Amino acid sequence: MIKIPIYKPLIGKEEKLLVNDCINTSWISSSGIYVKRFEDKIKEYIGCRYAISSSNGTTALHLAMLALKIGKDDEVITSNYTYVASTNAILIAGARPVFVDIDPNTFNIDIKKIENKITRKTKAILVTNVYGSVADFVSLRKLADRYSLKIIEDAAESLGSKLDGIMSGNLADISTFSFYGNKTITTGEGGMVTTNIKEYAEIIKKLKNQGNSETKTYFHDILGFNYRMTNIQAAIGVAQMNKIELILKKKKRVYLFYYKHLNKIVSFPKILKNSVSSHWMCPILFKNENQQKKAVMSLTKNAVETRPFFTPIDILPFYKTDLECKSAKDIYKRGLLLPSFPSLKQKELKRIVEIIKYSLK
Repeated sequence: MIKIPIYKPLIGKEEKLLVNDCINTSWISSSGIYVKRFEDKIKEYIGCRYAISSSNGTTALHLAMLALKIGKDDEVITSNYTYVASTNAILIAGARPVFVDIDPNTFNIDIKKIENKITRKTKAILVTNVYGSVADFVSLRKLADRYSLKIIEDAAESLGSKLDGIMSGNLADISTFSFYGNKTITTGEGGMVTTNIKEYAEIIKKLKNQGNSETKTYFHDILGFNYRMTNIQAAIGVAQMNKIELILKKKKRVYLFYYKHLNKIVSFPKILKNSVSSHWMCPILFKNENQQKKAVMSLTKNAVETRPFFTPIDILPFYKTDLECKSAKDIYKRGLLLPSFPSLKQKELKRIVEIIKYSLK
């Protein structure tokens, strides 16, 4: 029985051709033509003024924190339901994460619960677009402006998503992307920071490159980091961006198939009416934990790889709190991520659906 993995990127001849060009010309590190080309492609696609590449999505988030001067004694409000890297960036910057539960219908941060968490120490709101569907940034902006707070958009999972026609990556003061192997497009490892504010872009460029002086060679006038993306990574990114619309189209096909054949027996997160999702992953929600376990066992037995939902951050050992984020803890127990890669075949999709249906009989 051939195994169906949870994810594999859509990589072909162009990626190999551009990588070979890097090798043949010896431009394999962070200098080279493809880094700027990749940044420009992201910038043009999203419609923002600045796009700065980084070594991965976590370093992109750290750079965003530093650009906003978030540090010791500051608080950043964020969801307790996200991949751990986004919240880790708050700790790495020296600030304190303040957790808010999710809206159980969308899996994104519950905006109605944010205001009660705002204090004089609050500096920003960090929002992850969970599984590719954007949060309500219109309401978020009104709230943030009322309290003079900055918004950071963790768009690692939402490249290609839109809200009111505005692309994800252009919905906040600063946005960040990840291009890990399971993301919508990949560079293997890699990240990007996008913004429309020149001041942020300039400090991010400097910080990611060891704090290099713009006027004096090998002189570093601030403490910086080696958060650079390589030319080889960027070359893969250029090729990936050349087929971004094809990837999104194929991923939407996968989502629609699952929805059509499973929506009567499992739940799907709600997507905002005025938005478009990238459908990065396809999350489904069973009626109870027992159903989830039966489905996982059956899928695993039949060589279908799945993934559990994110562990709520506030129950991890180094974040553990006594907060009552009930919605996140509930979906965590009942949720499951299905294979969602662009090249999934019709017969593979049918196989997955049939196994789930049989497991629930």
